[in-house]
Amino acid sequence: MRLGAILPVNSPTGGHLSPHDIAAGAESMERLGYASVWVFDGVGRGFVIPDPLLALTVAATVTSRVELGTGVLQLPLRGTVDTAYRVLTLHHLSAGRLLLGVGPGSTRADFDAFGVPYEERFARFDAELPRLRELLRTGRDVSGDIDLTPWPTALGGPPVLLAGWRGSWVERAAKEADGWVASAAHNDDATLADALARYRDAGGSRAVVTNVRVERDIAPAVERLHRLRDLGFDDGVVLVIRPSEDRLAALAEAMSCAT
Repeated sequence: MRLGAILPVNSPTGGHLSPHDIAAGAESMERLGYASVWVFDGVGRGFVIPDPLLALTVAATVTSRVELGTGVLQLPLRGTVDTAYRVLTLHHLSAGRLLLGVGPGSTRADFDAFGVPYEERFARFDAELPRLRELLRTGRDVSGDIDLTPWPTALGGPPVLLAGWRGSWVERAAKEADGWVASAAHNDDATLADALARYRDAGGSRAVVTNVRVERDIAPAVERLHRLRDLGFDDGVVLVIRPSEDRLAALAEAMSCAT
């Protein structure tokens, strides 16, 4: 299992995020052997989460190997052409290390903040995902009226990973995307195992499980990561509470990914 981590949204000391925390966190995680770094997407929740594409751009400038993941970008909240423009830019600047996790969103406060009707999230997602994928693949809109003329290195865009586990979302990820993102935050191992089996049966390849919470004692998280690895997940992404370098190093060593 490849080990990834959520980039800090607060200072490691528990205070406000400083201008240097994202860069320092990304550099440290790469040096310690983490395979990927990730950023959440959310606004209007009573606390600040850095803009995911901006935060990953910062991370890209101080790293050279780790993959950079959005976990996950809520497509209905933003204009699709603007999203494609920003994603292609980051994909180019990161030398192809971006993993674009996308989903329809699930938190009403985010939609209220953007002025987007919450009830329309699934319809908007269904309409805009094919359009986004074509813009990333060719630089052109499906209508043929828009040409972003991306750098040759950005053509094709990053791998697109679809989030979700209820209903047909797992099967959609297998058929319509390059991978699947599941959350360990509110799902037990049995639920994740069932969804992963459905994903594999539908022909799915890369399976990422995020939000494995790491408290003061890292042992329960390590045990859960081992169980999720044994179930067949390809990537495990941890959310480390107060991610000091010592704790990140201990976790990396426990998962046998330290360099």
